[in-house]
Amino acid sequence: MVLLAVMFAAFIIQIVFRYVFNWPVGWTSEVSVLTWLWVVLWGTAFVLKDKEEIRFDIIYGAVPTGVRRTFIVVSGTILVVLYAVALPASWNYVAFMKVERSAYLHVPMNWLYSIYILFAVGCIVRYGWLVWSAVRGKDAAE
Repeated sequence: MVLLAVMFAAFIIQIVFRYVFNWPVGWTSEVSVLTWLWVVLWGTAFVLKDKEEIRFDIIYGAVPTGVRRTFIVVSGTILVVLYAVALPASWNYVAFMKVERSAYLHVPMNWLYSIYILFAVGCIVRYGWLVWSAVRGKDAAE
């Protein structure tokens, strides 16, 4: 909620400075993009519930519960493996970005993109838990 408020305030400041004072400021765009990135990745990894995710409900809802659990196990396992395989390279890239700073705020880029590491770890844990629950015989909707 705070990140959305900051993003909205930066957006309004940008409009006022550009169109009222005829003095465009660049830091507001940077703040808006960075807060949006953090809102999306943080929300996806830690806030969004499984039933709120977008999926092909036409197929998923039309099949029996056992097939749904199979879908969860297969897709969840694939996602866990992909995120886990990509995690070391992602870590290295984010660590490498400490040499860069943002254009207006001069914040180290590794701080700004560190949310991706939290997102990847959160997704590994989340989908690992879904797979484990499905293997134990629990439907995701339960």
